[in-house]
Amino acid sequence: MEEEALDRAFMALADPVRRAMVARLSRGDATVNELAEPFAITKQAVSKHIQVLEHAGLVTRSRDAQRRPVHLDAAALEQLTAWIDQYRLIAESRFRQLDQLLAGGSPAAGAPHQEQKGKRN
Repeated sequence: MEEEALDRAFMALADPVRRAMVARLSRGDATVNELAEPFAITKQAVSKHIQVLEHAGLVTRSRDAQRRPVHLDAAALEQLTAWIDQYRLIAESRFRQLDQLLAGGSPAAGAPHQEQKGKRN
């Protein structure tokens, strides 16, 4: 996922109303009216939130007769998850190395800092 797309997606998800909308859409498509129900904001404000989510590539709209349901783009969320996972895996690896070091073992091969024998702080 390109950096600008990531920026747009994370900025869109920074707002609690939009996160709640994404959570609602994860259960199925919804109209603007349905998305507006839990919030004390105008339908115009809800539409603006949807536009931000659309611009970020997280949702799409379609036309079904008089309805214009909003759909969650699961593939876009999967791309965000994959981006986050690569850094989560690195962090978990570092924590495992630290745990091993603290338990008295030596860090895994290729670790940036290795404990010297006989030296303790």
